[in-house]
Amino acid sequence: PAAEKFQEGFRRKKAIEKGIAEFNAKPKRGVDFMVENGLLEREAVQVAKFLVKTEGLDATQVGEYLGEADKFNLQVMHEYTGSQDFGGLAFDVAIRQYLAGFRLPGEAQKIDRIMERFASRFSECNPTVFANADAAYVLAYSIIMLNTDAHNPQVKVKMSKEDFMRNNRGINDGDDLPAPFLGGIYDRILADEIRLFPLR
Repeated sequence: PAAEKFQEGFRRKKAIEKGIAEFNAKPKRGVDFMVENGLLEREAVQVAKFLVKTEGLDATQVGEYLGEADKFNLQVMHEYTGSQDFGGLAFDVAIRQYLAGFRLPGEAQKIDRIMERFASRFSECNPTVFANADAAYVLAYSIIMLNTDAHNPQVKVKMSKEDFMRNNRGINDGDDLPAPFLGGIYDRILADEIRLFPLR
């Protein structure tokens, strides 16, 4: 039995490695492989845990999978984001934490879906920071734009702090967010780029 147990463990390890390789080539195929081989249940919460906990997954492919519009992918993205605790975190710190696990896809619609869910989750964890989740969503998008603007050498004319403040005027259900709050975010993004290419 000990030898059998060892062989079973070895087979499982090899199957998981193959599943990760499949995922890194084609995410949906990788998930299908894991389910077919009894390594994963086809439940959104289980797949979300797999994406959070599994080492060796390609960060770009995780982002692509989370950004897909399929009903199941959307459920996984909701569970993935819902598993994150942003309670008490500064807004830009929460974005950094969230984006540490995957790379944002390049497609605007996918970024949109992911950041909308992030904003909703942040607001659940911190109900008094924004008037509503829409304000969090607009600011999250604005921070991603600022980050790209500030740290992309191809952008010659950089966004000033005044520009950033102006772009976010009235987003808090018609009111302005406090100037020190926005200014602090601007300073921190300029000083320390949000890595949109995380290492896993």
